[in-house]
Amino acid sequence: MSSSVLGQVTSRRHLSTKQSETVQRLLAATVEELGTADFDALTVRRVATRAGVAAATAYTYFGSKDHLVAAEYWRRVQTLPELNAMTGLALGERVGAALGAVSLLVADEPRFASACTTALMSREPAVAELRILIGTAVLKRIAQAVGAPETDDRVVALNLAYSGALLQAGMGHLSYGAIIDRIVAVARLLEPLSKNPGSPLAPGFPTPHESSGETS
Repeated sequence: MSSSVLGQVTSRRHLSTKQSETVQRLLAATVEELGTADFDALTVRRVATRAGVAAATAYTYFGSKDHLVAAEYWRRVQTLPELNAMTGLALGERVGAALGAVSLLVADEPRFASACTTALMSREPAVAELRILIGTAVLKRIAQAVGAPETDDRVVALNLAYSGALLQAGMGHLSYGAIIDRIVAVARLLEPLSKNPGSPLAPGFPTPHESSGETS
């Protein structure tokens, strides 16, 4: 990964080749640490030791363990391939294809996945910046799958559903492998709106008045 891209995830924006290598070692060591211990036991010092880097040096790149985990997740998000044209596919299939790769970024690493859920909630400025970058990238993929602007109600609904599913998975209430099945199910519920995009409610869905039994 280029030094300019790695600079996005650290406290330093401009990295030399040697500094980029140090950052990559720290990120790799973070994943290795989480392969054997939970997030609660993770520290920047432990990561630095595993990476063969002085703790003081590690802190010049990453201010906390939250920053380390969020940075590694953002690094992975940036490796996602561009979406191919999905003409002819139903909405559920398009959304499944768009978000499937995102969920699989952590599907086989339960400790790292759980750590991401916790780390990305941090109020640390560096983490907040990465959270925005990650959220923007995911929202863009959903919008591309729907074929609508990011402000479209279907895009917003799917983004909320996906965020909620990730939180559920991070808390252990849902497997990462099951996330896409759930999101595809939500997308299928929204398919009537895709056939009638000018309507705020899908045909056949009760209006608020109808569902409450009120009449005009």
